[in-house]
Amino acid sequence: MCALSQNKRKEIRSLASAKGRNQLGVFIAEGTRCVIECLPLFSLRELYATAAWAEAHPEIQASIIEKSELERLSLQQSPQGVIAIFEIPEAGEYCPGESMTIALDAVQDPGNLGTIIRLADWFGITDILAGAGTADPFAPKVVQATMGALGRVRVHRVPDLAAELRRLAPRPVIGTFLDGANLYQTEIALSPAPVIVMGNEGNGISPDVAAACSCRLKIPSFPPGRQTVESLNVAMASGIIISELSRRIYG
Repeated sequence: MCALSQNKRKEIRSLASAKGRNQLGVFIAEGTRCVIECLPLFSLRELYATAAWAEAHPEIQASIIEKSELERLSLQQSPQGVIAIFEIPEAGEYCPGESMTIALDAVQDPGNLGTIIRLADWFGITDILAGAGTADPFAPKVVQATMGALGRVRVHRVPDLAAELRRLAPRPVIGTFLDGANLYQTEIALSPAPVIVMGNEGNGISPDVAAACSCRLKIPSFPPGRQTVESLNVAMASGIIISELSRRIYG
């Protein structure tokens, strides 16, 4: 049985904050499925588990701690018996490739970011541009929502998203707007592979970023003319846009 020092407990708990993660260069993953998905994708620093979890997963080397200790360390309401600490990888320089790119303009909710990363992984998108104000991709709630997809999708921090989008011209930059053209009735340039811009949960795409978009689209509600909700959740809207454009590209 492993006994943790007070400093080690404090260090692990500090990973709930961006400051702690940045200082130590690591992030925390919790839960059986999330940890197992992350193991082949990231460099493991430490893995702590209860005796029961370790017995159920003998193929994974773990430092055994008391259940009560793990519950104190956990950032979840219902811990699943395992916590892993992984190194934060370098995203590397963004180089536009053959697949689409997602650009996020201050998407602040960790759950939304995590879902969008999973969507990117599902549709073969390997790069996301995260503009200022976007949630930290290695925040615990984001890591949990991605279920390992974070190891296959590179999230690039971009201080000036509008400038980066202008730099990518003539690559199509597709923005989503309430007053845009109907997604399903509009011819869209899809070569070279476009950049899909998704905006902030409350304010949408900012004016500077909107000015860098070469195409403005909207997702229509059905049937036309029916009174409905004002807008869709950004992660839900991302899924619809990415799915439709992927259908057009790949058939």
